[in-house]
Amino acid sequence: MNEALLRSLTPSVLGILVRRGADFAAAEDAVQDALVEAVRVWPAGPCPSSSSRGYPIRDPKGWLVTVAWRRFLDATRADAARRRREDLVDEEPAPGPAPAVDDTLQLYFLCAHPSLTPSSAVALTLRAVGGLTTRQIAQAYLVPEATMAQRISRAKRTVSGNGVSPARAKPRARGRFDQPGDVATVLRVLYLVFNEGYSGDVDLAAEAIRLTRQLAASIDHPEVAGLLALMLLHHARRAARTAPDGSLVPLAEQDRGRWDTESIAEGVEILQAALARDRLGEFQAQAAIAALHADAPTAEETDWVQIVEWYDELARLTDSPVVRLNRAVAVGEADGPRAGLAALVALDDSLPRHTAVAAYLHERDGDLATAARLYAEAAQKAPNLAERDHLTRQAARLNARRCG
Repeated sequence: MNEALLRSLTPSVLGILVRRGADFAAAEDAVQDALVEAVRVWPAGPCPSSSSRGYPIRDPKGWLVTVAWRRFLDATRADAARRRREDLVDEEPAPGPAPAVDDTLQLYFLCAHPSLTPSSAVALTLRAVGGLTTRQIAQAYLVPEATMAQRISRAKRTVSGNGVSPARAKPRARGRFDQPGDVATVLRVLYLVFNEGYSGDVDLAAEAIRLTRQLAASIDHPEVAGLLALMLLHHARRAARTAPDGSLVPLAEQDRGRWDTESIAEGVEILQAALARDRLGEFQAQAAIAALHADAPTAEETDWVQIVEWYDELARLTDSPVVRLNRAVAVGEADGPRAGLAALVALDDSLPRHTAVAAYLHERDGDLATAARLYAEAAQKAPNLAERDHLTRQAARLNARRCG
């Protein structure tokens, strides 16, 4: 059984059921049942060729559509409005090749429904488009499987048209898509997935890249390309981000020989094509900054002046305090630490990592006592254990230098 094949077919099979008139939530349940059946009956190997009953499976997608549609009908018959809903049986298409229409893009936008919270949108995307199981998603987000099941169930109800019955769904099918999320919402959902990195038995960073590639193949949009480029450029540095003991390695100290040059080259090529369209967006600007870091043979050769210029563009596009915080670091590298500290003064000191940035700039300016104190304060505010340990070591390092 080829798990990658199942995942790739999931969104198109789900889309076909919805287009036939199935309620989204019921259709998604039926597709999951079909996937379980496929795991049970498909033989091992790169592509299924026969079922356990001896029938040929020359069209895996068509097989999944047929099984899922029958599971949907079985569930429909069991509902209170049995007689009305059983009319759908007459509409069951004969088994055969599945339509070539790809509904993946529609599913992306549906899963980014504006009524969903970010966490629910992420979970629904991973389930409906990514083909992950509830258990895998729960493990990745370190929550109980029952909690994740409830989150996904609520999300499905939200996008299913407020309980429109399957019997009435066909005439009103498009009503469920009247207010899908926009491109920006879809991209933010995918970026949230990417930033979760790796946890449990699912590599969410790799999964986000796979899904973004899929989206890029479905829609011609420079910001989709920008996000894909950004992911590739960040992911290229993954192997160098941690030491053998699991501790964080800052960008300036990373072994650049461990960076994935193929991913960098692909990311830069995708970014250049997107920028050439002259429709700049925030993900393209972020990718341009990542590309400048990736292009520098050493940390000392980083083009910080150009990075500041890109941060100016990014701040104009987003007006984000976090962007301005990162810009202060770049200014400190390009124009000196005091210029960076001056840029920092205008920002709210309650921003995440504000204290850590102040500590770094004070260290660059030679004020080791203040830097050590700020590193220790930043460690207390760190969002995760790895970052807390890194900041604690920075404080200890500077205190040792002062005492030595």
